[in-house]
Amino acid sequence: MAQLVIVDTGCANISSVYFAIKRLGVDAVISHNAKIIKAAAKVILPGVGTAHNAMAKLQQAELISTLQSLQQPLLGICLGMQMLNRDSMEGNVACLNLINGDVLPLQSAGLRLPHMGWNTLCDISSHPLMTGFTEQDYLYFVHSFAVAPSQYSLANCEYGTKFAAVIGNNNVIGAQFHPERSGKTGARLLHNFLEWQL
Repeated sequence: MAQLVIVDTGCANISSVYFAIKRLGVDAVISHNAKIIKAAAKVILPGVGTAHNAMAKLQQAELISTLQSLQQPLLGICLGMQMLNRDSMEGNVACLNLINGDVLPLQSAGLRLPHMGWNTLCDISSHPLMTGFTEQDYLYFVHSFAVAPSQYSLANCEYGTKFAAVIGNNNVIGAQFHPERSGKTGARLLHNFLEWQL
């Protein structure tokens, strides 16, 4: 049984997520096979691009019900986090509905979009995924759409307005930033996910 599976969504950041996990001394399997994903101890859903295209690829691979039925820890990264929510205005598409949130255009108050580069977290919760994080830590973001802060926020970020940087509901976790591109701080999030026990 594969301990960790990275869902093959056909997007560009899969290999960088794989190598970030590998640097932590953990082997991962990249797969779009429903049986392999269901049998994994933990699952990562990466994503770059648009919600409409990414959800279409999950539909073509017949993975939507598979992902919705997972009971083990599931981590969505960047667009993968957005797909965990109810729906996205980016293409007006229904998403996985694992977290009761909506993906909306980022209200940047005139700041340049996409929000691209390094930024810090605020409102950091005591969730095990956030162990060791402080408001002085910088993480790498690239996005024009975001989820509003809510009861599911484990940490927020501010760029013109506050948005959810990390969200969680039961076994499902999402990070809007790219941990695989965020150096030691990003590696901490991946390490915390690998250590997390439900």
